[in-house]
Amino acid sequence: MTKARKNKKVNKISIKPLMGYVLVEPSEAESTTASGIILPESAQEKPAQGTVVACGDDMVLENGKVVKCPVKNGDKVVYKKWGGDEIKVEGKELKLVKFDDLMAILE
Repeated sequence: MTKARKNKKVNKISIKPLMGYVLVEPSEAESTTASGIILPESAQEKPAQGTVVACGDDMVLENGKVVKCPVKNGDKVVYKKWGGDEIKVEGKELKLVKFDDLMAILE
């Protein structure tokens, strides 16, 4: 196996969200204010936006209706501030977010 192939396997995330969830890599927190004041890590607000890394299957409701995944891999999204569960996969901080907690796609 070539070195490039090995790196691809290492960089690929080995987690697939279940039905009704997407895996999001949160954006970096702002380290300075608009006026240029540098914020310490403890004062930085966690962002409520990030990039979709993986999508779960479409969600089937109790009444049998199917809710399609509203986003695709690579989309930049905004999610509810307290939505999602933080997980750590291969050293990366990621969030598992329900379809319902997604609010917008950034273009």
